[in-house]
Parts: sequence; C-alpha cells; structure tokens
Amino acid sequence: MTSIAGADWFSDPALRRVLDLLNGEGAETRIAGGAVRNSLMGVPAGDIDLATTLTPDAIVSRAQSAGIRSVPTGIAHGTVTLVVDGVPFEVTTLRRDVATDGRHAEVAFTDDWKADAERRDLTINALYADRSGTVVDLVGGLADIETRTVRFIGRAEDRVAEDHLRILRFFRFFAFYGAGRPDAEGLRACARARGSLAKLSAERVWSETKKLLSAPDPGRALLWMRQAGILTEILPETEKWGIDAIPALIKAEAAFGWEAEPLVRLAAMVPPDPERLAALGARLRLSRAEQAFLAGWAEAPALTETMADTTLERLLYRHGRHGIATRIRLSLALARAASGDDPSRMAAVAAWSRRLAHALEWKKPVFPVSGADLLAAGMVAGPDLGETLSRLEERWVAGNFRAGKADLLKDLPIVR
Repeated sequence: MTSIAGADWFSDPALRRVLDLLNGEGAETRIAGGAVRNSLMGVPAGDIDLATTLTPDAIVSRAQSAGIRSVPTGIAHGTVTLVVDGVPFEVTTLRRDVATDGRHAEVAFTDDWKADAERRDLTINALYADRSGTVVDLVGGLADIETRTVRFIGRAEDRVAEDHLRILRFFRFFAFYGAGRPDAEGLRACARARGSLAKLSAERVWSETKKLLSAPDPGRALLWMRQAGILTEILPETEKWGIDAIPALIKAEAAFGWEAEPLVRLAAMVPPDPERLAALGARLRLSRAEQAFLAGWAEAPALTETMADTTLERLLYRHGRHGIATRIRLSLALARAASGDDPSRMAAVAAWSRRLAHALEWKKPVFPVSGADLLAAGMVAGPDLGETLSRLEERWVAGNFRAGKADLLKDLPIVR
C-alpha cells in the first residue's frame, strides 16, 4: 500500500479541516493530481487540489455551514475554491467527458472515480490520495512514477484528439518528470497530430511552452520536440537556428547558480533578428515585458570578451542591462562548453564572467543636463533644443560619463 501520509503538507490543519468537512455522509473527497504525483517523486507539492463526489452546490452548502468562504471559480465545470486560513483549495466534482472538440470539453458530473481518472491526460496526473493518505491508482500511474515514464491514459491518439494542448503537456511533463526516451506511442501520437496545434489559442501555446522552458533541464524534451516536428510547428524561428546552445546554457546555469529564465532559454533558440522576434511576440501574444526583453536582446550589439569596461558601459547605457546581460550569459555559456579541460581556453570564460559581473553591478548614470538648463542658458524651445540636448548627451557618453553640467554647458556654443 502506497501512502503520502508522511508528507509535511498532508498534516496541514487547513487541509485536514477541508477533508473532514467534505468526507462522510455518503460523500468522498480525495487529494488529486499534482500534489500526489510530486510527493511520490520527491518534489514540492505546490497547489493542493481536491476531487469529490459532492456536487458544487453541496460543496458550497457544507462550506457555508462550517463558516468557510467559498468562491465559484469554475462552478459550471464543477470547481469551487474553498479558502481556509487564507489558503485556497480547489475542489472539483468528479466528471466524465460527454463531448470534446480538441479544445473544449463538455462534461457531466459523476460519482465514478475511474471515469474521472480516465478523462485526465497522463497516468502520473491521475492519482488520488484519500483522507488517510492512501494512494488510489486506477490507471497505472504508480508504475509509471517508479520508472519515470510519462504516458497517456489509454490510447494516446484519443487523448490528444480530445485536447490538442496535450501535445505540449506531454513534452512539458517529460521535461519535468520523464527519464530515458519518451513513451513511443505518445511520441507518435503527438507527431501525427502536430498540425492541430494551430487550432489552439496563442495564449495556451505560449503558456505551455513557457512552463516547459522553466523545467530544470528542458534539453531532452526540446530535442524530441524537434525530432517530432513539434518545435518547428510552434517556434518556426528555431528551424534553422536550432537548440544546440541549450545544453551549454543549462550547464552554465548550474555552475554559476543562475536562475532558470524561460526567456533567456528562448533567446538561445532563436536568431537575434528584431523583425522576426517582433513577429514571434505578436504571434504568441507575449506580454509587453516579454516582447521588450526579446527586442532588447535582439537589438543589443555583438560583444567581445576583450572589450574595455568603458566600451561595455557605453553599450549598457545605450541598449539597457537586460539585452546586454543576456548576450553575455549566452557567450559565457558557449565559452565554458568550448573550453572543456583546456586551460588555454579558460581565459575566455574568465573574461566573460567579469563582463557579466560588471553588467549586473552597473548602475545607469543620470545625464546631468536637462531642457530647462538649455532654456536657462538662452536657447529657445523647439527642435534645435532637442537636437542640442541629444548631441550633448552623445558627447557625455563618449567621454565615459565624466563631464558635469558645467563642463557640458560650457561647450554649448560649439554644439548649437
């Protein structure tokens, strides 16, 4: 008998209160999905979701009787969120699929745990734990957790046809939990249905892709996505650029303690072409901040490991820290991978490391002259004033930011 009763989160008073409330009197409620999977795999549980034989109305009624706040977050699909001591728990009535179209499912409530399990995507995501912590496995998920196999429930092609997003979820969960080669049947089903990804909303595609790129090491998943034609389907920009830089970046992240940043990893996979990346951002509906990140990286100039600190600082001022730092990270990762055990090549690694430290510590100086200063010096408002201000700033930058206001205004007749 497999149990998760020893997990720290399982004895949380808020969770125990919800389980006590929603069990008994003919009802059964279990912990479902990710929290069970993660605890069995030694990964932090994350959000704790519950599945129940109670209908949404009955969940709300019991919560009201116990003085627990309920939020109808997805009540039409059977989900009610209960908030206990500030902790939210999503509680969903058991469901079975009535109809699916590859993007949306029409569901009906049920009290059949096996029917609820079989409508889920992957075996490792369809495990339950009852109020005592005993794990209930109705689809073979425990065996797949033992072997770290990411496998669709039942016939892979049927699961993919029900929801095309499962193609990306298959690779995302493989990136986080899989070992060895992907399940062959699942890989074939995803490859055959890759054209259906075009039917999904851009937001759903980018959300799944971003989660995949957040995995500790997405390299193997990306490799199989490329071989199955999935990566080209969602990121055609990678077709000729490739993912060869990803292994070096992942190793550098581990060696230098860098945080895993999906956008930096994406930058390693696509060409630094502002026009193409603008199109990518629009196509996948990236946020403004995400689009600005990619644009800053693409528009940043090529760097050299031997450039002077003053040159780097001028580039940082003109192009911003994030784009330059991303350029340096990728150059450092590639230099480290190329160095191997050759001491003669370690100088490049050390040089790029210094450049990165300098870029991250650098603080942008404030240009000491304003339009008001030029007006006070006798200039008239208009285009000439703006052009003069820009030329003064260029002189100030070229002089490595050393000139003060008085020095710059002293040259005013020259630049007018």
